Amino acid sequence: MRILILNGPNLNMLGIREPEIYGHTTYADLCAIIQTEADRLGVEAEFFQSNHEGALVDAIQQGYGRVDGIVINPGAYTHTSVALLDAVKAVGIPTVEVHISDPDTREPFRKTSYIRAACVRTIKGRGLEGYLEALRFLCEK
Repeated sequence: MRILILNGPNLNMLGIREPEIYGHTTYADLCAIIQTEADRLGVEAEFFQSNHEGALVDAIQQGYGRVDGIVINPGAYTHTSVALLDAVKAVGIPTVEVHISDPDTREPFRKTSYIRAACVRTIKGRGLEGYLEALRFLCEK
């Protein structure tokens, strides 16, 4: 089984960006944590992060016929991107939306998730553990 782990804008700044919300773990640390769990599950994990919406759309489309699931933290594009929604709908790959914090407890505009309508599950507010829960969910599905 191959799972694509997609991270959107500013997630490359983990450990620096708002540590009171996102903690001190770096993006490289996050990838290592996910890789360890993927190895334990016998899953091949592929990682991609971009601050550019079109690059994330391209990564989703390139997963068609190649990956069995997607774990995506769209970052701020959660609240703005119909393009990511359409890409996930187009490829039909089971996708889990993950958020380190719980956007519903933050600013009002963060309560809207466009991509959620195309996802099989949303995990929010579970910290980095949410990524591991998403991996396990996709493996069980």
